[in-house]
Amino acid sequence: MVNWKDKMELKIPEGISLDIDGTVINVKGKLGEASRNFRDKYVKVYKKENSIIIAVSKENKFTNGIIGTWYSELKLVFHGVSNGFKYEMKIDFTHFPMRVSVRGNELHVENFLGGKAPRIAKIKNCKVSVKGDRVIIEGIDKRDMGDTAANIERATYIKHFDARVFQDGIYLLKGVNPDEL
Repeated sequence: MVNWKDKMELKIPEGISLDIDGTVINVKGKLGEASRNFRDKYVKVYKKENSIIIAVSKENKFTNGIIGTWYSELKLVFHGVSNGFKYEMKIDFTHFPMRVSVRGNELHVENFLGGKAPRIAKIKNCKVSVKGDRVIIEGIDKRDMGDTAANIERATYIKHFDARVFQDGIYLLKGVNPDEL
């Protein structure tokens, strides 16, 4: 028989409902729904009244790291479904004017460094809009928003050029401040 010890407790904020199905936690809030799969042999998560308890069966550096990671993930999910997240990226060009547009689940960058073929970045479960020289990414899942921002930066990456001279591209300007959570 495994002896589980409660290690960390996280209060469930008002207006958020939570459902635990095995190792998957589904969180619903006013902005939408997000889920995470927390699977480990020595660490488990369960609901107790209006809070979530993270418990361990074996205590060491490895499990303590998992506890902190899961605590942070749950905090981010709670913040995302109740308040949402917002990233701001800047379109920067000095040589050729770029045309940036959103088409379905893709961001198209045309005339990048005078190229004829558009560069395409995939958008993953978030809302992307272009306003002037800014690209705004909004959503409830910080992972998906980070993937989208990375896809956009990767689409405008310049190989074999001096980055100090050719500073054209789309770069992350403002992200999520952890102190605001």
